[in-house]
Amino acid sequence: FSKDFSRSRERIWDEMKFLFNDYLIAGERVLDLGCGNGRFYELFKRQNIDYIGVDISEKLIDIAKKRYPKVKFQKVDALNLAFPENFFDKVYSIAVLHHIPSQEFRKQFLKEIKRVLKPRGILILTVWNLWQKRKTKRLISKFILRKILGKSKLDFKDILMNWQKMENCYFHCFTKGELEKLITKAGFHLKRSGEILVGREVKKLPNSNFYIIAEK
Repeated sequence: FSKDFSRSRERIWDEMKFLFNDYLIAGERVLDLGCGNGRFYELFKRQNIDYIGVDISEKLIDIAKKRYPKVKFQKVDALNLAFPENFFDKVYSIAVLHHIPSQEFRKQFLKEIKRVLKPRGILILTVWNLWQKRKTKRLISKFILRKILGKSKLDFKDILMNWQKMENCYFHCFTKGELEKLITKAGFHLKRSGEILVGREVKKLPNSNFYIIAEK
């Protein structure tokens, strides 16, 4: 699973790079939460920051360490971060939150981010917009109907979907408004939000991502 997931996470879309180039400041301590195979380190290292990458998958962390032996990568549970309060200037979480099951766990995820951020620290977070494509819209409707009929234990807007070579991957299908509400309810001040379309040059219908920039 980890090798397949890592191979699916090689490319860094140009449309995403502004989240790094426009917001990182030299000398900051930055957490890459859900760093996977470390692919975003290429963008972080240009800014001369104090970087720490963490992920729940030991195998993905091993891949990241082999790529960048001198960089700090750790296996860490995102719901119980092994860092003190007010520790990071910025926390990045790219395409992670939609994989976290249940509202309770998503709230805990954001609570931990807020705890480890310094006062006025910045959270930069993205999730996939799974409502954009007709195929996933139909799948979302199917799971909503199963929920209404009492045939699914998943929450509303949760789906299981085959993705790349992986079967039954969990996703929560955020709307932009739902994401903004979740962030503000967690106690963050919303600074900016929007949609990023990636892959225009290789796909007829580019993939859509929602992004949030919020302050503690």
